[in-house]
Amino acid sequence: QVQLVESGGGLVQPGGSLRLSCAASGSFFSIYAMGWYRQAPGKQRELVATITSGNMRNYADSVKGRFTIPRDNAKKMVYLQMNSLKPEDTAVYYCKVEGRGYWGQGTQVTVSS
Repeated sequence: QVQLVESGGGLVQPGGSLRLSCAASGSFFSIYAMGWYRQAPGKQRELVATITSGNMRNYADSVKGRFTIPRDNAKKMVYLQMNSLKPEDTAVYYCKVEGRGYWGQGTQVTVSS
């Protein structure tokens, strides 16, 4: 069993930055691929970024060059560094263990002036 807890969301102005954190419990974190997803009001949940156990990263086109997804296996943490935020980045952001179906509870990110 894996539990995920996201934190770091909030209100930020356009052009600003936020770093989301996802803390994982349980063993074998280092072997899991991890992902960040987001869901805006009235829209389907969409992939933002993933990172494999070997640190291969994949990004949605909409966030390439602005977001990064580092991980710290010793701390069982995965992050989402978000720069140059836009109003369209407003959503609830979720952390997920890829291929296992474990989700966090989500953290709200609002980009507005």
